[in-house]
This record gives sequence, C-alpha cells and structure tokens, in this order.
Amino acid sequence: MNQIDNLLQSLRAAAEKTRLRLLFLCREGELSVSELMQITGQSQPRISRHLKVLVDAGLLTRFREGTHAYYRLSESGKWTELLETLVSSVPFDDDLISNDVTRLNGVKRNRASKALEFFNRNAAQWDAIRALHIDDSQVEHAFEALWPQTSVRQFLDIGTGTGRILEMVAPKVEAGIGIDMSRDMLAVARVNLERAGIKNCYVRHGNMNGLAFSDESFDLITFHLVLHYAESPGNALREASRVLRDGGRIVVIDFTTHQEANLAEERGHKWLGFADEEMLTWQEEAGLERRSAVTLSGSPLKIKLWPAVKSAAKHEREYS
Repeated sequence: MNQIDNLLQSLRAAAEKTRLRLLFLCREGELSVSELMQITGQSQPRISRHLKVLVDAGLLTRFREGTHAYYRLSESGKWTELLETLVSSVPFDDDLISNDVTRLNGVKRNRASKALEFFNRNAAQWDAIRALHIDDSQVEHAFEALWPQTSVRQFLDIGTGTGRILEMVAPKVEAGIGIDMSRDMLAVARVNLERAGIKNCYVRHGNMNGLAFSDESFDLITFHLVLHYAESPGNALREASRVLRDGGRIVVIDFTTHQEANLAEERGHKWLGFADEEMLTWQEEAGLERRSAVTLSGSPLKIKLWPAVKSAAKHEREYS
C-alpha cells in the first residue's frame, strides 16, 4: 500500500460520525471500551468494531492493562498533524459532542472518586513512611538540579506511583511514560495527570525487570523510591540501561543503608537502603558511568540520588 492509499485509508476511517466522536474523546485522555460505551451509548461490539478500524488506520493506539483495553489518540505516524487538525475542528457546540463531553466529565469524576478512595485507604501508611525521611519537595529540587544539559525527548519513570515525577518533568520533555506494578496506583496517576491537563505523559502497567520497550528508546530514566522493592537491583538497572540511548542518563533516587527493619516486614522492602559501593557495582555492570551523587539528610532515613550516564564507548566494549 503506497502513501496515497494509506492517507485515504486514514481519511475513510475518520469519515464516520461515531468514529469521529471516538477520536475526539480519545484526544481528551485514555479511555477503555466500557467507558466509551458509557459515553456514546453504543454497544460493545459496535464500539470495538469502530475502534479496530481506527487502530488499523493508525489513528488510535491501543494497549492492554489487565482485563481492560485502553485507547488514546496516536502521537506518532505520518498523519499526526492532519489528525490533530481534524479532531481540533470538531465543534464543541454540536449537541452530540456537547453530550459526549458531559458524559466524559462524568467518567472522569468517577475515576477520581475511585482513585481518592484508594488514596485515602493508604494515606496513613504513606504518611508514616514520609515522616521517616526528608520532604518530597527537597527531593524534587535535587532531581531538577541533575537535569541533563541536552534535550530530553523521551522520559521513563520506573515505579511512577502517583505520577508526581511525570507532572514535574512534563514541561521539559516531548513525551513521558510512567510504569508501575499497582493498577490502583496507575489509576491515581491517571487522574492526577488529567487534572493537571498533561497530555504528553501517560502511564502503563509494567515491571522493572522486563520493560516492554525497544532498545535505546529513552533519554532519561528515573527509579524513584522503587529500587528497594527489587529482588535484584542489578538486573533492574541492566534492563533500564538496555532501553536507554547512548549518552542518556539514569537517576536512582532511594534510601541509603538504614536499620528500619519494619519496612521490610510491614512494607515489603527487599533492601534496607543501598550502599555506594553496591550501587557503583550495579551501575558498572549495566554499562553505566557514575556521576556525582547527592545525599539528602533525613531522620532516620537519608535519601540519595545516584546519577549515571550510558557511555557509547563503554557499552561497545562490554557488549562487543
């Protein structure tokens, strides 16, 4: 199929009332089949059929999360500018679109309510852990000070939690992805990103030991207070290095070694913080060159930021 045929396929896919509505809705955020059914008032087979046409035409991106499939407007491809122009032209004052927007806002409120319920259930234990270390804002300031001088196009936040790091970096990156093992936390992060009006960052269910990304996909990767959950931090760093571009940077933000054994017993921490020597060893094994670390004093827990850069020459020596 040549480029003209591809363009015509995309135009034909969009040139149908329900499909145009779906494109408009998916521009406003990631939505599941059941949510799109609720908004449009159409059946599952009909919605799924329309979604398949749009995905096949490269206008929507589909991804699975557990038993749900989510859809978002495609952000890469030959016709993204045309797609953005087309969807931006949909009139808000049209009765059908206006009703869709009303129901979409209802779906978002329902999401926010469920996320708040989960957050409130767990707020006490999160507050208890925060009380053991330095204020989050100081950690964020320290991370900002380590920001690369070169442009960051693609950013990955491993263990994204509430999505706070994504909110912070959104203005500085072309696109950001946060992964987390907890679907409840992903729901919280989605709500936070939607509430902040952020459309260049999104979240996915994922495991730090098996990242679902191609080699050399990212310019900057963070592990924010998550590496202490890893059975093998070295393996996690090697996997992150695999998806990092040459010259890209990984920043590990985590606790230094401590004696708070209850965090292992009650919170599932696999490691009671990390020593510089073991972090350096794991970084070197992952083909990374360490940069100056930053320690933030807390009581009783200290947080440290361990930055490292993927060296093209070192990578070639170790994997040739």
